[in-house]
Amino acid sequence: QVQLVESGGGLVQTGGSLRLSCVGSGHSFIGYVMGWFRQAPGKEREFVAGIAWSGDSTGYADSVKGRFTISRDNIKKTVYLHMNSLKPEDTAVYYCAAGVANSYNHWGQGTQVTVSS
Repeated sequence: QVQLVESGGGLVQTGGSLRLSCVGSGHSFIGYVMGWFRQAPGKEREFVAGIAWSGDSTGYADSVKGRFTISRDNIKKTVYLHMNSLKPEDTAVYYCAAGVANSYNHWGQGTQVTVSS
């Protein structure tokens, strides 16, 4: 049974930083794309960042480019989201996801990130 467990969320002031982690289990995740999504209250879930199995290809939403960095450690089956210069509009539940060819079919339970103004 595939499981993805996020951690690292919390309350931070505008301009602050957080690092989210997502640990996978129940699968090798070989060849899998890993991604981060977020959902703010009253809004649809949106893509934040994604990273290929090799780690040499990444993609970001325009709203987070230059502020967020996604990385992964395949030995630890862990993907990270380093978030800098946080803004109140980054407040959301952040979800980790895994899949093949950008089709995400495994999801974590989410971790809350709140940025105070």
